[in-house]
Amino acid sequence: MPGAEPYHHEAGQIGVLLCHGFTGTPQSLRPWGEYLAGHGLSVSLPRQPGHGTTWQEMNRTRWEDWYTEVDKAFEDLRGRCAEVFVAGLSLGGCLALRLAEVHGAAIRGLVLVNPSIANDVPLLKLAPLLKWFLPSVPGVAGDVKKPGAIELAYARTPVRAAATLPGLWSLVQADLAKVAQPLLVFHSADDHVVKPTSVAIIRQRVPQATIEELTDSYHVATLDNDADRIFAGSLDFIRTHASVPLQRD
Repeated sequence: MPGAEPYHHEAGQIGVLLCHGFTGTPQSLRPWGEYLAGHGLSVSLPRQPGHGTTWQEMNRTRWEDWYTEVDKAFEDLRGRCAEVFVAGLSLGGCLALRLAEVHGAAIRGLVLVNPSIANDVPLLKLAPLLKWFLPSVPGVAGDVKKPGAIELAYARTPVRAAATLPGLWSLVQADLAKVAQPLLVFHSADDHVVKPTSVAIIRQRVPQATIEELTDSYHVATLDNDADRIFAGSLDFIRTHASVPLQRD
């Protein structure tokens, strides 16, 4: 899909890995990545397998494939940068948390935007059965309040791929106690895709988390009215928690 390409920028000794969401593409986070790159950070924004092509292709992938791709990108940044921060939108936030659980202190801090870590869609509980005779259902893309803003994502949700999500959510929730890094969460008060359950779990089980409410954005807040606040807030967070200066500092 034109516009779904990954984005990479080589700059200073602080790296940021950005993880896009389920059925989405790097396009949803590219303005964020370009903003951070413009302030002297090295940025990696990979395209996860099955995304940015067709939903039929995505139906041949599962969460382990998406995690493997972001893990590979993390290791690449880790080899080139003194410190690495990880950020993510929606399911990308879940992948970011999993990276933090696995890699521990190798990740300096986390920034999540409307993270999804809980099964709050009743129909999804039937996905393991539905996947055998229902290839896809209507998609959840495009939940943006800002007029004219468009998310590049699938119009259909691939059921086989979606059926693997509960396994990831369960794993991440089970290991949340391992998340010891500084954590900043941006949460839209009006989100039509991810219910408040996920943020409530993080608030309860990750005591160091700072949660900021977004009042003028829907789910894809990185393309919405509060995008500038997210970008600037994440940069301030990185400046605060990095032990080496940004290239432009």
